[in-house]
Order: sequence, then structure tokens, then C-alpha cells
Amino acid sequence: MTLAEIQSTLLLFEYYKGLGEKTFDQLTDEQLFFNADKTSNSIGSIVKHLSGNMLSRWTNFLTEDGEKKWRNRDAEFNNSIQSREELIEKWNDGWTCLFKALLSIRTENLDKEIFIRNQGHSIGEAIQRQLAHYAYHVGQIVFLGKLAQQEDWKSLSIAKGKSKSYNHEKFNDEKRTEHFTKEFKDKKS
Repeated sequence: MTLAEIQSTLLLFEYYKGLGEKTFDQLTDEQLFFNADKTSNSIGSIVKHLSGNMLSRWTNFLTEDGEKKWRNRDAEFNNSIQSREELIEKWNDGWTCLFKALLSIRTENLDKEIFIRNQGHSIGEAIQRQLAHYAYHVGQIVFLGKLAQQEDWKSLSIAKGKSKSYNHEKFNDEKRTEHFTKEFKDKKS
């Protein structure tokens, strides 16, 4: 993985962070912490897990194993976040740790082997592993948000039945080169 590819991947991480935040914005506090049953996770629990994972994986990631001794993964799934503010704080703590770590990567450490539970990874493999993991959980958050909002849900992508008009609009634009996430960032919630 090159530094340019890491920069592109940072945009993807920002995109998934934004999907989660645009979901939170549509939900009541009660919806953020709703558990369908004792085997499922609330959005709050998923956020707590993502934050715990990010803090563990990305704190001192070049010199320490990504599964820290201080991490209590099982407790991450306890629905113990008490408020929207606490949820947002945990969410931001994890993402801040991730972004800080990725921005610290330099050409001279690109080929360093890092470990997650004693399994060696190139930096690129570790980034891809976590991108897939975070996208998976953000997808769960969006799905739970959509279920909670039902017909009041504001689509975060192309709305159902709107592909033709969306494509018509896109093909009427000038050709350009830009990361696809730019449009998402520019779009108002």
C-alpha cells in the first residue's frame, strides 16, 4: 500500500464515519439504544464496540499488538452508554485514534509488519481488515436506523426507485476526476 492509497482509504473511513453520523442525526435517543432482543445489539452497543476496537487496534499500532491487554471486548456489547452525548464522544474517540494513526504513517514504515492477536499483517492488510470490519458495523447501524425510522428514513444513497433520475442527473454533469466520497460530504443531511 502506498501513501496515496492510504490517503484514498482515509476518505473511505471518513465516508463510513459520515454514514453513521447521518444515521444518528435521524434517530431519537431511544432509537439509538433500542435492543430488539437479548441476542441483538443496539446502535449504542455497536458504537461502543467500534470505539473499543479502534482504540485497541490503532493505539501505538506500529509498536504494540492491536489487541491490547486493557481491552475488554465482551463488555463492549453491554448496552451501557447512557446518552447521545456519550455515544458521540465514544464514536469520536475511536475515529480520532484511527485517523491520527493513519496520518502518522510515513514512507519509511510502510513495509513494517504489525500484529493483531500475534498474527502478522502488512500495514495495508491491517488497514483493509479494519476498513471491512468498520464498514460491516456501520452497515448494521444504518440498517437499524432505517428500521427505526421506517417511512421517515432519509436515504443515505440513491433512494429506492430513484436510480433512473439519479443517473440522468449524473450523466448530464461534466466528466470529472474526484473521489466519490466528495459528493457525500457535500450533501446536506
